This record gives sequence, C-alpha cells and structure tokens, in this order.
Amino acid sequence: MMTLPGRTSWSGILVLTGSLVITSCAHDTYQERANLIKGHTEAFYNDLKANRVESAIRENERIETMASEMGQTVRKRASKQGATQVEREFALMKTANETAAANWLALGQYFAIKKQYPQARATYQRVVDTYTNPTDRSYREQAARALQDLDILNPPAGTAKTP
Repeated sequence: MMTLPGRTSWSGILVLTGSLVITSCAHDTYQERANLIKGHTEAFYNDLKANRVESAIRENERIETMASEMGQTVRKRASKQGATQVEREFALMKTANETAAANWLALGQYFAIKKQYPQARATYQRVVDTYTNPTDRSYREQAARALQDLDILNPPAGTAKTP
C-alpha cells in the first residue's frame, strides 16, 4: 500500500513541474519578444547618439515589423485561443507600435536639431501617413504640430516671406 501513495505523490509532482515548465515557456516567449522590442529601442537611440541614422531607421523598422506580425497573430488567434493569451499578444503589439511611432517622432526631432529640415518633414509626414488607427491619434497630432513648427523654422519652398 505504501507504493501507491508514493507513486501518486511523484505523479503529482511531475504534473505540477510540467505545468510550471509550460507556464514559464509561455511567459518566456512573451518576455522574449518584449525584450526584443526593448533591445531594438535601445539600439535605435544608441545609433542616433552615434549619428548612425540609417542603422537607427533599420532598428525602428524592425520594431514596426514585429508589431505588424503580432497584429496578424492576434487576428488569427482571436477565435482560437483564450482571451488572456490574445490580450497579452495585443498589449505587446500595441507597445511595439507605440514605441515605433515615438521613435519616428524622435528621429524627426533629431533631423530638426541637425537642421536637416527635408528629412525632418519626411519623417513627421511618415508618422501622419502610417499611424492611422484611432489609438495612434496622439502620435499623428504630435507629428502634425512638428510639421507646423518646421514651417516656422524653415518655410517650405515657394512660400512668400513677409517683412
């Protein structure tokens, strides 16, 4: 009789351990992607500080790609998986999207500070044109205001100046 409870005890421990491993794997995937976003963001700002604009742009494009891929995953899994997993995936997608939009605004500021006004305009216009979801409104508004500020600093070609 002693062997049966012992086996049940070991079976319970194995089931519990297996559950913990599965749970930690699910968490690790989410955390891994969150860490990737963080890593790309850090690389973006490090590249800007070192005046490696092309590299910074590539890092931000990677974040946008991640957001897009996560959006596709959310749409596919919405009807198949539990709400919690989809909500987590959606939250991570939203974070990646917001991070990319904020990075584009920072790049526009970088160009404006460097007096590279055409590049600044193009960057801000990219935010206005790309981030069209209702949740992106604040980023579009910031970009639109920045475009107006650029018109003060450096009026577009063909604009008549009044004395």
